[in-house]
Amino acid sequence: MNSSMVIGICGGSGSGKTTLLKRIAKELAHFSPTIFSMDNYYHPISMQQKDANGEYNFDLPTALDELKLAEDLKALLRGEPIEVKEYHFNAPPDKNVLLTIAPSELIIVEGLFLFHYEEVRKRIDFSIFMEVDATTQLDRRLYRDQETRGYSREAIIYQWDNHVLPCYKNYLEPYEEQADFKFHNDFRADDEFERLMYEINRLIAQQNV
Repeated sequence: MNSSMVIGICGGSGSGKTTLLKRIAKELAHFSPTIFSMDNYYHPISMQQKDANGEYNFDLPTALDELKLAEDLKALLRGEPIEVKEYHFNAPPDKNVLLTIAPSELIIVEGLFLFHYEEVRKRIDFSIFMEVDATTQLDRRLYRDQETRGYSREAIIYQWDNHVLPCYKNYLEPYEEQADFKFHNDFRADDEFERLMYEINRLIAQQNV
């Protein structure tokens, strides 16, 4: 490629963004792709907003450091390495590992607010929107948050109804039609992945002309 190409993956909680990112990165391993996860830009809990019931809401655009996120992405596109603390849920800020992320000719960006953050959206060359039914998404979130985060089922359902669904409605769904590719992450996933890689490889070939 003549310059860095940026692939963006957006989708609701439990839609399979991270899994798809890993599949794409493996398929295009010969480019040594740079992985850029928006999760690494969450503000500490002391800076998070609370809802009307006093519960922290991590599903707002303000939950992340949008300015630092955009600056780091622009640095990678200039060919500069960046340093960022790897985010782990419930880990104290001083326990998060400091990562050095090197630039490459292929950058894969993944996160909820891919389209909502204008400084990110306008730097995406090829965008993917994850499509999956809400029941499947909730089932995945229930499993993840009970097994790895220690949440009760009641707390997860509360977050789903009061934070996750409004987030999707307000900050993801309005941009769905702007995506270059809608990935149906269900029984069609393998066929969808073949179609997706065809489109990505076609775009890479065009950039190499």
